Amino acid sequence: MSPTAGGVRPRLLVLTSTFPRWAGDREPPFVYELSRRLTEQFEVHVLTPHAPGARREETLDGVHVHRFRYAPERLQQLAYDGGILARLRERPWRLLLVPCLLAAQAWALRRLLARQRFDVLHAHWIIPQGLAALLAGAPRRVPMLCTSHGGDLFGLRGPLATHLKRRVLAQSAAVTVVSEAMREAVLALRPGRVVDVVPMGTDLGGCFTPPEQPARAPDTLLFAGRLVEKKGVVHLLDAVARLRATGRAVTLIIAGDGPLRGALQTHAAQLGIGAHVTFMGAVEHTRLAGLFQQAAVAVVPSVVAVDGDQEGFGLVIVEAMGCACPVVASRLPAINDIALDGETALLVPPADADALASAIARVLDDTDGAAQRAAAARVRVLERFGWESVSRRYADLLDRLARSGERVSETKV
Repeated sequence: MSPTAGGVRPRLLVLTSTFPRWAGDREPPFVYELSRRLTEQFEVHVLTPHAPGARREETLDGVHVHRFRYAPERLQQLAYDGGILARLRERPWRLLLVPCLLAAQAWALRRLLARQRFDVLHAHWIIPQGLAALLAGAPRRVPMLCTSHGGDLFGLRGPLATHLKRRVLAQSAAVTVVSEAMREAVLALRPGRVVDVVPMGTDLGGCFTPPEQPARAPDTLLFAGRLVEKKGVVHLLDAVARLRATGRAVTLIIAGDGPLRGALQTHAAQLGIGAHVTFMGAVEHTRLAGLFQQAAVAVVPSVVAVDGDQEGFGLVIVEAMGCACPVVASRLPAINDIALDGETALLVPPADADALASAIARVLDDTDGAAQRAAAARVRVLERFGWESVSRRYADLLDRLARSGERVSETKV
C-alpha cells in the first residue's frame, strides 16, 4: 500500500458517534485509536456529533475532527456517555433527538463532500452513521465501508429498523463486523452479502501489558464496563454474595458507570455486600490497565438483554488478557471469538450466578493454572487483536476501496 500518484495520501472520511470530545475524555477510544493509526496511509477526517464543551473543529494526532450540532447545546444528550442506545433507555424522550441527529449528520456530510474530495468513507455502525450517509447520497459518490459493532445489529429491531439496515448494507461497497458471531446476523439481513470479520484492536504493546511484579491482589475481582443490562453485573453481585457466604474474603471493584449504577448499589446493599463492592465510576482507558494488572480475576458476566442486545465484541476481555489477568466470562457467541474455555479463560452459562461463583473460586484456588491460562491468553490476543495487525487490515481494505472507486448504483438497493 502506498500513496496515490504524486505522493498524495488518499483522503478518508470516518463517520462515528463515539469519539473523544477532548483530551483525557473517558469515551471508548477505539475509533480514535484506529483513525490516528490510519494517518500513516490516509489524510483522515472524522465527522462526529458535537457535545457541550467540545470544539467544533480541531486536529488530534493528525486526525481532522469535524463536530456537527444537532440541537441546542444543552439538549445535545443523545451521543456519548454510554452510547445512543443506552442514552435512549435512560431517558426515552431522547428519541425525539434521533431524527435531528440523523438529519444534522446527513447535512454535515453533504457539506463536507461539497467542500472536499474524499476517496473513501468509513461508517462505524449501520445506524445511525450508515443511514446518515445513505440520506446524504454519499455511497453513490464515494465508496463506503460500513462496520457494525453489535448494538446496531442486535439492539435495533422491528420492521422499520430491519428495512433501514438492509438498505444501508446494500449501499455499502464493503461491510465488516467485529466478531464471527455477527456475520450470520448480517447475512440474515442481506443474504449473499460479502462480510469480513475484522475486530477492533487495543494497545497490547504499550498499555495493556503484564505487570512488572506478577503478584496480584488476593481475592480481588474486577469488572470493567458500562453499567447496562447486557453487561450482567447483577449476576456478578449475586456470585460475590455466594462466595462471601462460604467464608471467602472476596472484594469487587466495578470500573464503569451507567444508568443501572444506583440499582446495582442498592442490590449490593440488600445482599449485605455493599462494604465489599467499590463503584469507581468511569475510569480513563489508560488507568484501566493498572486495575487489570492488580486484580486476581477479571469477570465479564455478559448476558443477552431483554430487547435482544448483546456483546458484539468483548474488547475488555482482550485488554484483561493483554495484562495477563485471569478471566472468567459468559459463554456468548462474540466472547467465544476471543476466549477458549479451559485454555485461555473459564466460560460459564450467562445469568448463572452459581456457575460464576464456582468458576471464580476455581481461579482463586488454582493460581498456577490460572496463570498458565492467562499466559496463553496473552499470546493469543497479541496475534489477533493488537493495533498493528488490526489497523493494517482496515488500511488494506480502505485502500482497495479508494483505488477501486466502487460506488453503489441504484440497482444494488
